[in-house]
Amino acid sequence: MKIAQIAPLYESVPPLFYGGTERVVAHLTDALVDLGHDVTLFASADARTKGALVPVRDQAMRLDPCALKSDLAAHLAMLHEVRTRADEFDVMHFHIDMIHFPFFEHCPLRTLTTLHGRLDMKDLGDVYRRWMQYPLVSISEDQRRPLRFANWVATVHHGLPSDLYRIAPEKRPDRAINIARRAGRLLKIAAKVDAADATYFRDSIKPMLVGPSTDFVGEIGDAEKNELLGGASALLFPIDWPEPFGLVMIEAMACGTPVIAWDRGSVSEIVDHGVTGFVVRSEEEAVAALRRADDLDRRTVRKTFERRFSAGVMAQNYLDSYSRLQHSGVACGARLLSA
Repeated sequence: MKIAQIAPLYESVPPLFYGGTERVVAHLTDALVDLGHDVTLFASADARTKGALVPVRDQAMRLDPCALKSDLAAHLAMLHEVRTRADEFDVMHFHIDMIHFPFFEHCPLRTLTTLHGRLDMKDLGDVYRRWMQYPLVSISEDQRRPLRFANWVATVHHGLPSDLYRIAPEKRPDRAINIARRAGRLLKIAAKVDAADATYFRDSIKPMLVGPSTDFVGEIGDAEKNELLGGASALLFPIDWPEPFGLVMIEAMACGTPVIAWDRGSVSEIVDHGVTGFVVRSEEEAVAALRRADDLDRRTVRKTFERRFSAGVMAQNYLDSYSRLQHSGVACGARLLSA
């Protein structure tokens, strides 16, 4: 099968540091190539991929030192390139939300769109009602809740290569600090602090980073994650928003590390309570769970990751969706009914 993967241009594919969507696109592309498919990746020139790279920008936007840049212009230029070459592909898989909808109305059934973000924002409903002909994939069942009516054809959980692993207010680092202190554990915080969250970090979190019980290590890459997560007793994931997936949870599981996570968004779909971690609803429950983390079998955590969240599993699930598009028997331009 000839497949185009269309990535966001904010981070490199895969990212050097933070970047969930671009990391998933990188792993999916490589896994599809490993399965024998002809995959073309549309991304920035600093991408590293087993597929054929079509560079549409000289580098990813976040680490570009240029002060003035337009993400809209960059993505529109990429979409022009994809549309020009559209006839080369059996399926065009978009990871850039809905910006491509007006440009591919002539062939919506050769497209698949994975939505990677939260969907409870004003105006989104009107867009997905207007362009109902586009098949959509969610990254968790919970993610669908604000747009139940949309043209969902599958839910595909993220995946990571099995050999890869042996800070914002809604992420609630303050909760994590309190939980670790109450449990008498050392907490290490690895996070990117965006400019939009700098004031929150300075005023609310930095004053809490005192004493020997908390260590803020900053933004890290894959190699450092392997050491940090693999050496941890547990991953604390005390979120306070409807997380569509939460890639760090399966990064921890890949290392055999249990996850202790708040019952928000996709958490209960990802964490098998009492097996790969604990789903909690209060700091008291989290403290108790942290004290039980060492009782969980880390080999079982790892085996669960391999069975549910490997890149190969993710790629096969997407291939099933691509095949359904190809064999739908509906003329291009007609609406594909939700699965």
